[in-house]
Amino acid sequence: MAEHQRFKYDSPEMLKEDIERLGLDIPLSENLEILKKPVRIGDRLIPNALTVHPMEGCDGTPEGKPGELTFRRYERFARGGAGLLWMEACAVVEEGRANPRQIMLNKENKEAFQRLLDHMIKAAQEEFGKDHRPYIVLQLTHSGRYSKPTHIIAVQNPYLDRYMSGDYRIISDDELERLEDAFVEAAELAAEIGFDAVDIKSCHRYLASELLSAFTREGRYGGSFENRTRFLLNIVDKIQARLGQSIDVTTRMNAYDAIPYPYGWGVDKEDFHKPDLEEPMKLLKLLRERGMKLVNISIGNPYYNPHVGRPFDRGPYTPPEHPLESTAKMLNIMRQMQQSVPDIRLIATGFSWLREYAANVAAAGIEQGWFSMAGFGRQAFAYPDFARDIVEKGKMDRKKCCIACTNCSFIMRDGGMAGCVIKDPEVYAPIFKKGREGKPPIKGDRIAEHV
Repeated sequence: MAEHQRFKYDSPEMLKEDIERLGLDIPLSENLEILKKPVRIGDRLIPNALTVHPMEGCDGTPEGKPGELTFRRYERFARGGAGLLWMEACAVVEEGRANPRQIMLNKENKEAFQRLLDHMIKAAQEEFGKDHRPYIVLQLTHSGRYSKPTHIIAVQNPYLDRYMSGDYRIISDDELERLEDAFVEAAELAAEIGFDAVDIKSCHRYLASELLSAFTREGRYGGSFENRTRFLLNIVDKIQARLGQSIDVTTRMNAYDAIPYPYGWGVDKEDFHKPDLEEPMKLLKLLRERGMKLVNISIGNPYYNPHVGRPFDRGPYTPPEHPLESTAKMLNIMRQMQQSVPDIRLIATGFSWLREYAANVAAAGIEQGWFSMAGFGRQAFAYPDFARDIVEKGKMDRKKCCIACTNCSFIMRDGGMAGCVIKDPEVYAPIFKKGREGKPPIKGDRIAEHV
């Protein structure tokens, strides 16, 4: 592993030099045209190959309705031009909310979500014409061990349990079976509202993700591969049985946790720094057999080892590797997953640290068949019109780009409403400063021994 460094590149040539110096496999292309081309998902033609990833704003109402800043954020995303808008984590039950302002879909909140969806479509079409209709996914979740005030875990985990504060309990098999039906009910409401798809969130060690790694859990939802995938696959089957083709079903799924076995999913049993994608690929094939057309792949855990899936310049610790090494590992995981099931549209992640050169890497990855679409999370917070600039100007603007400072994550940790402190300071700088009051400065000068 090379020493961590902050972003320093002023040209594609400088970036390419470091990629070659480090012996990494990261594709680059000067031709961005492929990012502008429509992408077919089933019978829908998506305007382009660019995606806004689900980034939680923590700005809903206490009842779980979208709040004023929620509407503002998604209007900015819609006017930003991305062909696919993947909405943030939306709880399906009260006890599964990660914070008191997490949005939640139920019958009482249905009308508010209808207004939000209509608002997004209207904003996109005002900007790009009536033929422009972004594909919009609603991410359904149970926050599991990140639920508040009570952490609800699938299985004990010595690497993650130490970070829990307050009460926790292990969810029972009977509760999981009932929770499957709560996901189905939320999907039914989403279909009635008009969302194109629902995502059964299975990443970043939220409940469905944690079940995938529940090797040490007993009962119907732990131990064997069949049991550990039961929750996700049951939900997919039940939604399709009830709703048929009225809404697409997808998932944002971790392919690699980077947590030691038997507590991590997609990891080599001897060395958790290495991925073992046999089970993630097997699950991906089972999802394809069920007719899933689109999957969003992620890795790591933003609360435990954020550098793995979100390379940063400044964060809670100094990562033990160069950000380009993290990026290369991510992209090669995406490539292996995509090549295992070529007819699924796979959305890749891990581009934001690359600033404007993210577009060059994304274009090359699609050209070479590593993945089908490119998704941007932190970058969308900072630069909501990144897709518009790629499509209309043929490049991204360095001055608008995310600087990978992690302040948007610190806002969330501090209990505030999340957004970009640097590029949207009028709204989010006061929230950030208030949350930091009485806390030590963010230095990021320690090495985290667990990663």
